[in-house]
Amino acid sequence: MATAVYPGSFDPITLGHLDIIKRTAAVFDKVIIGVLINKSKQPLFSIEERVDLIKEVTRDIPNVEILSFNGLLIDFSDRMKADVIVRGIRAVSDFEYELMMAQTNKQLKANIETMFFATSAEYSFVSSSMIRELAAFGGDITQFVPEEVSKRVYEKFKQV
Repeated sequence: MATAVYPGSFDPITLGHLDIIKRTAAVFDKVIIGVLINKSKQPLFSIEERVDLIKEVTRDIPNVEILSFNGLLIDFSDRMKADVIVRGIRAVSDFEYELMMAQTNKQLKANIETMFFATSAEYSFVSSSMIRELAAFGGDITQFVPEEVSKRVYEKFKQV
């Protein structure tokens, strides 16, 4: 049974993230969405809120599990007995960084591969930070995030 870990901060989860999740779930027996607890950032949503939002938008994907983690991704992946770490690539700049991380992780745990999924063209420019900025200034985010997420983001910015 092949297991993949798809990590990220998902603050908030976007349609681009969801696209990668669905495509990963079609390839692997089990997909663990690893929601990173990053103490150096001030997130819009708490870790519990992010986990709950992802559970809500992935409820119809049976082979997906959502867990939070802190520390090194490679250690989390090893604890989860993952075969693969999945990373979405939007641009060449993403690839350069992700390649360095993949090579570092391979050096640390040779049994865990990294697989890159090219982001679907319609989501290639979408990022969580863009969503937060658009929403903060009253912009329309509904075409970039699931409906449940847009409602919660607007609530955070008191724009509903």
